[in-house]
Amino acid sequence: MSAIKQVAIRCLSTSSFSTAAARDITYTGMYETTQDDVLMKEVGDCGVIILNRPKVLNSLNLSMIKKIHPILKQWESSKRLVMIEGAGDKAFCAGGDVKSITTVLHEPNGETFGQEFFRREYTLNHYISVYKKPFIAFINGITMGGGVGLSVHGKYRVATEKTLFAMPETMIGLFPDVGGTYFLPRLKGKLGLYLGLTGHRLKGVDVLLAGIATHYVPSEKLPDLKHDLSTSPNDSINDILIKYQPKLNCEFSLAPHMSQIEHCFSAPTIEEIIERLKEDDSEWARKNVEILFQMCPSSLKVSKKAIDEAKEKSLAECLKIEYRLAYTALDKASDFYEGVRALLIDKDQKPMWKPSTLANVTNEYINKRFAPLPVELELELSASKL
Repeated sequence: MSAIKQVAIRCLSTSSFSTAAARDITYTGMYETTQDDVLMKEVGDCGVIILNRPKVLNSLNLSMIKKIHPILKQWESSKRLVMIEGAGDKAFCAGGDVKSITTVLHEPNGETFGQEFFRREYTLNHYISVYKKPFIAFINGITMGGGVGLSVHGKYRVATEKTLFAMPETMIGLFPDVGGTYFLPRLKGKLGLYLGLTGHRLKGVDVLLAGIATHYVPSEKLPDLKHDLSTSPNDSINDILIKYQPKLNCEFSLAPHMSQIEHCFSAPTIEEIIERLKEDDSEWARKNVEILFQMCPSSLKVSKKAIDEAKEKSLAECLKIEYRLAYTALDKASDFYEGVRALLIDKDQKPMWKPSTLANVTNEYINKRFAPLPVELELELSASKL
């Protein structure tokens, strides 16, 4: 591994956020700017974007964001459709580089680097949501954090048996961003809140059954599917996708727990969610209590408020609020910095959260995180902006 380490959240288990889980986290350098970290291909009247960092699970860095946005603008007027995929078969995109964002906070004006990353990333997420041409994401393999932002806001999201979805940000003192606060509360019942607070992993067809993917296709069929999409201009995209989707006769893996999720996670506070889980006292509930106590207290409360309040907001409004939350997290005294330090830098697995308990995360603290920024610092979203 190079001196510039590489960051991507890889496989975070909801059953154990222990040292073993932390070893599943690898690294991706955001400072690296290489010509081939993103490949752009034109196949007839179709554009293809390939996230080309398979050795680091196609983790998203600033260089990649700066390349993807302008090519999407260019293709919006010249291509029939755009497809995005990850190189290799292990990951679509395992997330963004949080280590580099926090490491640079030690430097003078270091927070401006993180501000630029989040501003450009969220702007790209929004642009994908308003893209005028069909946008098809093949979320084959690990799809977390930044990878979710590159896919979930597009019209078509194709999962495979290799897809592994999670939003594990509360483990590192952050919150489900990249529009996570928008799409999570739009899942069935309290499923999205559960996924956002616990970082629970969904695999394969579960990603479709949860409502995150729009289609499910066996990975071995992807080459033929992509060929048909690029060579059948007169056929309906949805009809082509359905042709490759097998008949599904399976139950959502969380179906046995949906009533528990609905009851426990509909509680008005994090503290009461935990109390309801304790009252449930099933093995599933006890496991989730353990998980929640491993998460950053302020992240849990920030995430719940953001997700709860997003049901009546547009994606643009959610991203603007997420940017405020990310902006205020860019401080070397923040829980975000401490979470990354404990899990990714020093790897002592002993984050010293401030506040250290849920009881000490006051409404005043939370309201400050959500407060508007000075007008000139707020996130401005426009389809034409980079």
